[in-house]
Amino acid sequence: MIVDSHCHLDFPDFADERDAIIERARAAGVGTMVTISTRVAKFDQVREVAEAYPDVFCSVGTHPHNAGEETDVTTEMLVDLARHPKVVAIGEAGLDYHYDYSPREAQAEGFRRHIAAARETGLPLVIHAREADEDVARILKTAHDEDGPFPAILHCFSSGRSLAMTGVELGLYVSFSGILTFKTAEEIREVARDVPADRLLVETDAPYLAPVPFRGKRNEPAFVAKTADVLADVRGVSSEEIAAITTDNFFRLFSKVPRPAVQ
Repeated sequence: MIVDSHCHLDFPDFADERDAIIERARAAGVGTMVTISTRVAKFDQVREVAEAYPDVFCSVGTHPHNAGEETDVTTEMLVDLARHPKVVAIGEAGLDYHYDYSPREAQAEGFRRHIAAARETGLPLVIHAREADEDVARILKTAHDEDGPFPAILHCFSSGRSLAMTGVELGLYVSFSGILTFKTAEEIREVARDVPADRLLVETDAPYLAPVPFRGKRNEPAFVAKTADVLADVRGVSSEEIAAITTDNFFRLFSKVPRPAVQ
Protein backbone atom coordinates (compact mmCIF):
# COMPACT_ATOMS: atom_id res chain seq x y z
CA MET A 1 0.00 0.00 0.00
CA ILE A 2 1.00 3.58 -0.65
CA VAL A 3 -0.78 6.87 0.10
CA ASP A 4 -1.25 9.99 -1.98
CA SER A 5 -1.24 12.56 0.80
CA HIS A 6 -2.11 15.52 -1.43
CA CYS A 7 -4.15 15.75 -4.62
CA HIS A 8 -6.99 17.88 -5.99
CA LEU A 9 -9.68 15.48 -7.13
CA ASP A 10 -12.33 18.20 -7.14
CA PHE A 11 -10.54 20.11 -9.93
CA PRO A 12 -12.23 20.26 -13.36
CA ASP A 13 -9.31 18.29 -14.84
CA PHE A 14 -10.81 15.13 -13.30
CA ALA A 15 -14.53 15.80 -13.57
CA ASP A 16 -15.23 13.60 -16.59
CA GLU A 17 -13.41 10.49 -15.36
CA ARG A 18 -13.02 10.72 -11.60
CA ASP A 19 -14.25 7.16 -11.04
CA ALA A 20 -11.71 5.77 -13.52
CA ILE A 21 -8.89 7.83 -12.01
CA ILE A 22 -9.62 6.51 -8.54
CA GLU A 23 -9.84 2.95 -9.86
CA ARG A 24 -6.43 3.36 -11.52
CA ALA A 25 -5.02 4.60 -8.22
CA ARG A 26 -6.38 1.57 -6.40
CA ALA A 27 -4.97 -0.75 -9.06
CA ALA A 28 -1.55 0.90 -8.54
CA GLY A 29 -1.69 0.14 -4.81
CA VAL A 30 -2.77 3.58 -3.64
CA GLY A 31 -4.89 2.74 -0.62
CA THR A 32 -5.75 6.25 0.58
CA MET A 33 -6.00 9.68 -1.05
CA VAL A 34 -6.44 13.13 0.48
CA THR A 35 -8.06 15.74 -1.76
CA ILE A 36 -7.00 19.20 -0.64
CA SER A 37 -9.11 22.32 -0.23
CA THR A 38 -7.96 25.57 -1.83
CA ARG A 39 -11.02 27.74 -1.09
CA VAL A 40 -13.35 27.48 1.87
CA ALA A 41 -16.04 28.94 -0.40
CA LYS A 42 -15.78 25.77 -2.50
CA PHE A 43 -15.32 23.35 0.39
CA ASP A 44 -18.67 21.67 -0.31
CA GLN A 45 -17.30 20.38 -3.63
CA VAL A 46 -14.19 18.98 -1.97
CA ARG A 47 -16.24 17.34 0.77
CA GLU A 48 -18.63 15.78 -1.74
CA VAL A 49 -15.74 14.11 -3.57
CA ALA A 50 -14.44 12.68 -0.31
CA GLU A 51 -17.90 11.49 0.70
CA ALA A 52 -18.30 9.64 -2.60
CA TYR A 53 -15.35 7.25 -2.06
CA PRO A 54 -14.42 5.28 1.07
CA ASP A 55 -10.67 5.69 0.49
CA VAL A 56 -10.72 9.46 -0.21
CA PHE A 57 -10.51 12.06 2.55
CA CYS A 58 -10.17 15.84 2.45
CA SER A 59 -8.95 19.01 4.10
CA VAL A 60 -10.50 22.42 4.64
CA GLY A 61 -8.67 25.68 4.06
CA THR A 62 -7.62 28.57 1.85
CA HIS A 63 -4.64 28.39 -0.50
CA PRO A 64 -2.38 31.48 -0.29
CA HIS A 65 -3.32 32.33 -3.88
CA ASN A 66 -6.88 32.84 -2.62
CA ALA A 67 -6.10 34.41 0.74
CA GLY A 68 -7.13 37.86 -0.45
CA GLU A 69 -10.57 36.52 -1.38
CA GLU A 70 -11.16 34.83 1.97
CA THR A 71 -10.02 37.28 4.62
CA ASP A 72 -13.33 36.58 6.40
CA VAL A 73 -12.47 32.91 6.99
CA THR A 74 -11.84 32.62 10.72
CA THR A 75 -10.12 29.99 12.80
CA GLU A 76 -13.52 29.18 14.30
CA MET A 77 -14.99 28.51 10.85
CA LEU A 78 -12.15 26.14 10.00
CA VAL A 79 -12.50 24.30 13.29
CA ASP A 80 -16.25 23.94 12.81
CA LEU A 81 -15.93 22.59 9.25
CA ALA A 82 -13.16 20.22 10.37
CA ARG A 83 -15.63 18.34 12.56
CA HIS A 84 -16.90 16.52 9.48
CA PRO A 85 -15.69 12.90 9.62
CA LYS A 86 -14.05 13.10 6.20
CA VAL A 87 -12.00 16.19 7.03
CA VAL A 88 -8.56 15.01 8.15
CA ALA A 89 -6.38 18.10 7.66
CA ILE A 90 -6.35 21.91 7.65
CA GLY A 91 -5.22 23.87 4.59
CA GLU A 92 -3.56 24.15 2.32
CA ALA A 93 -2.31 27.48 3.60
CA GLY A 94 1.00 29.29 3.66
CA LEU A 95 2.92 31.81 1.58
CA ASP A 96 3.51 32.03 -2.16
CA TYR A 97 5.70 34.92 -3.31
CA HIS A 98 6.26 33.53 -6.80
CA TYR A 99 2.91 34.72 -8.13
CA ASP A 100 1.77 37.07 -5.36
CA TYR A 101 -1.85 36.50 -6.38
CA SER A 102 -2.88 37.69 -2.90
CA PRO A 103 -1.42 40.48 -0.77
CA ARG A 104 1.40 39.11 1.37
CA GLU A 105 -0.17 40.31 4.60
CA ALA A 106 -3.42 38.53 3.73
CA GLN A 107 -1.43 35.36 3.08
CA ALA A 108 0.40 35.68 6.40
CA GLU A 109 -2.73 36.39 8.40
CA GLY A 110 -4.51 33.45 6.78
CA PHE A 111 -1.51 31.25 7.50
CA ARG A 112 -1.63 32.16 11.18
CA ARG A 113 -5.36 31.45 11.40
CA HIS A 114 -4.81 28.03 9.83
CA ILE A 115 -1.99 27.27 12.28
CA ALA A 116 -4.38 28.08 15.13
CA ALA A 117 -7.00 25.76 13.64
CA ALA A 118 -4.48 22.94 13.32
CA ARG A 119 -3.47 23.37 16.95
CA GLU A 120 -7.08 23.46 18.16
CA THR A 121 -8.26 20.45 16.12
CA GLY A 122 -5.10 18.37 16.30
CA LEU A 123 -5.32 17.92 12.52
CA PRO A 124 -2.20 18.46 10.43
CA LEU A 125 -1.77 21.77 8.65
CA VAL A 126 -0.85 21.34 4.97
CA ILE A 127 1.69 24.08 4.29
CA HIS A 128 2.27 25.64 0.87
CA ALA A 129 5.62 27.44 0.63
CA ARG A 130 7.01 28.95 -2.55
CA GLU A 131 9.84 31.48 -2.70
CA ALA A 132 9.00 32.54 0.84
CA ASP A 133 11.26 30.32 2.95
CA GLU A 134 12.37 32.93 5.48
CA ASP A 135 8.89 34.23 6.20
CA VAL A 136 7.39 30.74 6.39
CA ALA A 137 10.10 29.69 8.86
CA ARG A 138 9.61 32.85 10.91
CA ILE A 139 5.84 32.39 11.19
CA LEU A 140 6.22 28.71 12.08
CA LYS A 141 8.86 29.41 14.73
CA THR A 142 6.87 32.26 16.25
CA ALA A 143 3.69 30.20 16.42
CA HIS A 144 5.59 27.28 17.96
CA ASP A 145 7.42 29.41 20.52
CA GLU A 146 4.40 31.47 21.57
CA ASP A 147 1.66 28.84 21.68
CA GLY A 148 3.34 25.44 21.47
CA PRO A 149 3.68 22.71 18.83
CA PHE A 150 1.10 21.82 16.22
CA PRO A 151 0.96 19.04 13.58
CA ALA A 152 1.94 20.12 10.07
CA ILE A 153 3.49 19.08 6.78
CA LEU A 154 5.59 21.00 4.28
CA HIS A 155 3.81 19.77 1.18
CA CYS A 156 5.26 19.38 -2.33
CA PHE A 157 8.65 20.34 -0.98
CA SER A 158 10.61 22.55 -3.38
CA SER A 159 12.25 24.97 -0.96
CA GLY A 160 15.72 25.22 0.51
CA ARG A 161 17.39 22.87 2.98
CA SER A 162 17.07 25.40 5.80
CA LEU A 163 13.26 25.40 5.70
CA ALA A 164 13.14 21.60 5.64
CA MET A 165 15.39 21.29 8.66
CA THR A 166 13.56 24.06 10.51
CA GLY A 167 10.37 22.13 9.88
CA VAL A 168 11.91 18.92 11.19
CA GLU A 169 13.15 20.71 14.32
CA LEU A 170 9.60 21.97 14.95
CA GLY A 171 8.16 18.47 14.55
CA LEU A 172 6.84 18.86 11.00
CA TYR A 173 6.79 16.30 8.22
CA VAL A 174 8.11 16.86 4.68
CA SER A 175 6.30 15.58 1.59
CA PHE A 176 7.85 15.07 -1.83
CA SER A 177 6.02 15.25 -5.15
CA GLY A 178 6.91 14.47 -8.75
CA ILE A 179 9.43 17.34 -8.61
CA LEU A 180 11.73 14.84 -6.90
CA THR A 181 12.00 12.92 -10.19
CA PHE A 182 12.94 15.91 -12.36
CA LYS A 183 16.47 15.99 -13.77
CA THR A 184 16.99 19.53 -12.47
CA ALA A 185 15.94 18.69 -8.88
CA GLU A 186 19.22 17.41 -7.44
CA GLU A 187 19.04 19.87 -4.53
CA ILE A 188 15.58 18.55 -3.63
CA ARG A 189 16.90 14.97 -3.79
CA GLU A 190 19.73 15.96 -1.44
CA VAL A 191 17.17 17.27 1.04
CA ALA A 192 15.15 14.07 0.65
CA ARG A 193 18.24 12.04 1.56
CA ASP A 194 18.61 13.91 4.84
CA VAL A 195 15.06 14.25 6.15
CA PRO A 196 14.62 11.71 8.97
CA ALA A 197 12.83 8.59 7.78
CA ASP A 198 10.02 9.08 10.25
CA ARG A 199 9.12 12.47 8.71
CA LEU A 200 8.86 11.49 5.02
CA LEU A 201 5.69 11.52 2.94
CA VAL A 202 4.91 11.33 -0.79
CA GLU A 203 2.19 12.96 -2.84
CA THR A 204 1.17 13.86 -6.38
CA ASP A 205 -0.31 17.37 -6.06
CA ALA A 206 -2.37 16.10 -9.02
CA PRO A 207 -3.27 17.34 -11.57
CA TYR A 208 0.09 19.15 -11.40
CA LEU A 209 3.73 18.03 -11.47
CA ALA A 210 3.48 14.56 -12.98
CA PRO A 211 6.64 12.57 -12.22
CA VAL A 212 8.99 11.17 -14.82
CA PRO A 213 8.13 9.31 -17.09
CA PHE A 214 4.77 11.14 -17.20
CA ARG A 215 6.18 14.66 -16.96
CA GLY A 216 4.18 17.09 -19.09
CA LYS A 217 1.00 15.05 -18.78
CA ARG A 218 -1.85 15.50 -16.36
CA ASN A 219 -0.87 14.00 -13.05
CA GLU A 220 -3.10 11.58 -11.12
CA PRO A 221 -2.88 9.67 -7.82
CA ALA A 222 -1.75 6.40 -9.46
CA PHE A 223 1.53 8.11 -10.35
CA VAL A 224 2.57 8.60 -6.72
CA ALA A 225 4.34 5.24 -6.90
CA LYS A 226 6.84 6.72 -9.39
CA THR A 227 7.82 9.42 -6.92
CA ALA A 228 8.11 6.81 -4.17
CA ASP A 229 10.43 4.73 -6.38
CA VAL A 230 12.78 7.69 -6.82
CA LEU A 231 12.65 8.48 -3.11
CA ALA A 232 13.61 4.87 -2.40
CA ASP A 233 16.53 5.11 -4.80
CA VAL A 234 17.69 8.40 -3.27
CA ARG A 235 17.68 6.86 0.19
CA GLY A 236 19.16 3.52 -0.85
CA VAL A 237 16.23 1.36 0.20
CA SER A 238 13.67 -0.76 -1.64
CA SER A 239 10.43 0.61 -3.05
CA GLU A 240 8.56 -1.69 -0.66
CA GLU A 241 10.39 -0.21 2.30
CA ILE A 242 9.74 3.39 1.28
CA ALA A 243 6.06 2.55 0.72
CA ALA A 244 5.87 1.12 4.23
CA ILE A 245 7.74 4.07 5.77
CA THR A 246 5.68 6.77 4.10
CA THR A 247 2.41 4.94 4.76
CA ASP A 248 3.20 4.52 8.45
CA ASN A 249 4.16 8.19 8.65
CA PHE A 250 0.95 9.21 6.93
CA PHE A 251 -1.27 7.41 9.42
CA ARG A 252 0.74 8.76 12.34
CA LEU A 253 0.34 12.34 11.12
CA PHE A 254 -3.16 12.08 9.63
CA SER A 255 -4.40 10.34 12.74
CA LYS A 256 -8.09 10.89 11.93
CA VAL A 257 -7.83 8.63 8.87
CA PRO A 258 -8.72 5.01 9.70
CA ARG A 259 -6.04 2.62 8.56
CA PRO A 260 -7.41 -0.11 6.27
CA ALA A 261 -7.50 -3.50 7.96
CA VAL A 262 -6.15 -5.29 4.88
CA GLN A 263 -3.16 -3.93 2.94
